Amino acid sequence: MNHERQQHRKQAILKALLPVVVLTGLGLGAAIMISSPPQADVKPPLDARLMVEVLPLVAEDFDIMLESYGTVAPRTQSFLTSEVSGQIRWIAPAFRDGGAFSEGDALVRIDKRVYEANVRIAEAAYMEANQRLAEERARALQAEIDWQKLGESGRAPDLVLRRPQLLAAEARLGSANASRAKAQLDLERTEMKAPFDGRVLSKRVDVGQVVAPNQQLAEVYATDYVEIRLPLKNRDLEFIELPGVTGEAKSPERQLRARIASELGGEFEWEGRIVRTEAAIDKSARQLHVIAQIDSPFSQSGARPPLRIGQYVTARIQGRRLSEAIVVPTSSIYQQTYAYVVSDDVLDRRLVDIAWQDDSKAFIRSGLDAGDMLVVTPLGQIASGTPVRIVDANEARARPSPQDARFRPDAH
Repeated sequence: MNHERQQHRKQAILKALLPVVVLTGLGLGAAIMISSPPQADVKPPLDARLMVEVLPLVAEDFDIMLESYGTVAPRTQSFLTSEVSGQIRWIAPAFRDGGAFSEGDALVRIDKRVYEANVRIAEAAYMEANQRLAEERARALQAEIDWQKLGESGRAPDLVLRRPQLLAAEARLGSANASRAKAQLDLERTEMKAPFDGRVLSKRVDVGQVVAPNQQLAEVYATDYVEIRLPLKNRDLEFIELPGVTGEAKSPERQLRARIASELGGEFEWEGRIVRTEAAIDKSARQLHVIAQIDSPFSQSGARPPLRIGQYVTARIQGRRLSEAIVVPTSSIYQQTYAYVVSDDVLDRRLVDIAWQDDSKAFIRSGLDAGDMLVVTPLGQIASGTPVRIVDANEARARPSPQDARFRPDAH
């Protein structure tokens, strides 16, 4: 019995010591692993510096293109009105809304029978007045001969020589001639002709309608060229040579060019010219406007459709050429006030003064110089002095964007 009790006691002691032995072994193993030397195949850490792409700045000549917008308007838009009264007997096939016509084309004809009769009456009155003048001249000549036969000395009185009667006959002939010309003119006005090459905007009369003098028949506009009123931003005025300011008109070859674009039915462009500057600043917009002209705007060229009156368009106007200018991508400027350059492998934030910019380019007046390494990689707000590594575009795109990483806020 004593032997069995001793055996049972030994087993209980072993069970109590087993966990202690296991934990001790694990601790020794961990200590050995920690104290062991690093494996030979462990790679060194990568370069943690910020990778940026840069653009070396150079001073170069730069042509400024100013952006504007406007709507297409005809150079002449007017109402075709009747000059005589009568019934409309005929209209041209082109005398319809949207119809096209050429200068001199007959558009409307009014009943002309009454006016033809008036011409004949005026012709008869003219012939009668001409006859009376001839008779009066003969009487005046006979009066002068009779005065000489009487042997009277001196100049004969005007009444004796019938000079007042002769002047009255000449006046009656002139009046009859004017009446004849007016009757002929009224007859010609029964046929209304196109004053220019154009199109009908809206027709207001038709065959059978009786019209009065000065009644509107249609609204028409010229098609030889169109004009576009383009506003200029006040900050852009120093970068354009405005036409007409000096009072000297420029030849078409020297006029500023404008690229007119529209997205109506597709993206198309037209070549235009800046022909004049308005005389005053617009009171509502507080801007100065220039007028662009496009020749032959309604002709089709390939897939490009003709322009439409009232069509909205955008314009890029030729501005001044800048010499030795520092021009940078607009995307490299942050909050319109600063940009980053790389100097001695660290970032340097520069305050910049933007003289002019558009969606893609910015002309820098001060803050950046030729030879600076401008950072074109999007950065956000990063502190000056941050170490960087310059890479090419492909390598920069292969790494995460700096905006995705966490940097301490710029203290400046």
